[in-house]
Amino acid sequence: MSKKGKKPKLPKAPLSDEDQLLIFQQKMLADEEAAKKKERLLTQFLKDKLAKEEHNSALNLNKINTQWRTILRELKTRELHKDIEILSQTFERVVDCKDSVIKSLAKDLTEAEEQYAHALRSHLHNIDQLLTLQRRRLGLLEENYNMELEVLTKEFETERKSIIDHHEKEMHYLQDVFMAMEQNYIDSEYESKLEFQSMWDDLKNKNLEEKHFLRLQLENIVEDLWRRFQDALKNYTDATEDRKIAFEYLKVKDEKSSKEIEAQMKKIQKLQETIGILKGKIVAHSREGEWQNQCIRNDKELVHVQLRKLKVQRTQARTLSQENLVKLTLESNATLKALKKVVEKGEKILKLAEICRKFETEEEKVLPFYSSVLTPEEQEVGKLQNPEDITEDLAKIMMDYTGMENFWKRYNKVKLEVLSLQHRRLQLLDISSKLREMLKQYLDGISVSDEVLSHLNPLFIVNHRSNLPQLPPPSAQPVYNVIEAAHIASHIL
Repeated sequence: MSKKGKKPKLPKAPLSDEDQLLIFQQKMLADEEAAKKKERLLTQFLKDKLAKEEHNSALNLNKINTQWRTILRELKTRELHKDIEILSQTFERVVDCKDSVIKSLAKDLTEAEEQYAHALRSHLHNIDQLLTLQRRRLGLLEENYNMELEVLTKEFETERKSIIDHHEKEMHYLQDVFMAMEQNYIDSEYESKLEFQSMWDDLKNKNLEEKHFLRLQLENIVEDLWRRFQDALKNYTDATEDRKIAFEYLKVKDEKSSKEIEAQMKKIQKLQETIGILKGKIVAHSREGEWQNQCIRNDKELVHVQLRKLKVQRTQARTLSQENLVKLTLESNATLKALKKVVEKGEKILKLAEICRKFETEEEKVLPFYSSVLTPEEQEVGKLQNPEDITEDLAKIMMDYTGMENFWKRYNKVKLEVLSLQHRRLQLLDISSKLREMLKQYLDGISVSDEVLSHLNPLFIVNHRSNLPQLPPPSAQPVYNVIEAAHIASHIL
């Protein structure tokens, strides 16, 4: 059956090569576009899948991290609880240790304070004794110094009195000479005043006349100048009003210059007056000066002679004072050196005492100075056995060294302890040598060597026989108790 509406197929016309080529190119382009579209879709699908995977992986990673963090927090809390318990226990233990240390330190501190107080008391006592010795030495030196000072003051007073007497004599002589010179000066002054008064009157009259004449001339000149100035001023004011200020300034300046001229004139007058006065004085004083110079030359020669004598006396006095000063300085330097040596020795003793105090026992710190072991009767017997003639010098020396009794007590005590320790050391060395010999015998008895075999050994038995010589029967041999060296060494060491 034929379908309705369908047209019958027409036969296709054959295609040319160009048309086939175009169709092929179109197919190739369509295939390329389809391939590109597939690639785009594939890349887009892969990108979407990658993004989804990344999102899922991030989400899963966050979930894992949260769970892992909760687990780690629980573990960390357990560890921290354990650490806190351990730390609390250690803290309590450390606090207990610190408390015990603080208590021990407080106890040591109290003991150290007591020792320090005792050492301070002993130190202050020693310092007081040294100060008393030093004060005695200084008293003796001060007495010697005062004696020498009195001798020097007496010599100085005698020399001072002789110099004062000589000075008074010279002063009386010079006063007489001064009175004579003053009388001559008064006479010459009266004559010079009369001459000066006459010359001053003449000069004054002459200056007044010249001044009057100059004043008249200046008045005429000033009047003439004033008229000219008025005319010029009228012309000037008529010509311009702008220069009026300059004119006023010049006017003020003119007044100042006129005042300066008057002042200069006064100065000139004063200078002229002083010149005349000075000329008269020069003439008068030249005459007086010649006569006075002659008198002064004569006085100068006398004074030079006296000055030479005084210089000789001064050099002699200076040499004596220098010799005394040299002696005094040498003695003072010697005393200073001796005092420095004493101070250095005292400092050295104090340093040694501080060093020795570290090695003192508690008994020595509590009782540093032992009392005498001898009874009063034994002391009297010792004095009778060693009789000595005590002189005043010896008594003074003994009084100076009474403060050293405690020192010599401690020194003798230390010396006795040293000797006792040396004796004890010798005893211990003897005991140790004996113990070594016994130990050697014991070791030789328990060991076998050529040296042991060459000597007698009771422990070495061969074929039920020892190398000891045969002893007599038991009835004739005495019985001895034998103690091993190891037993003695364990009890002694």
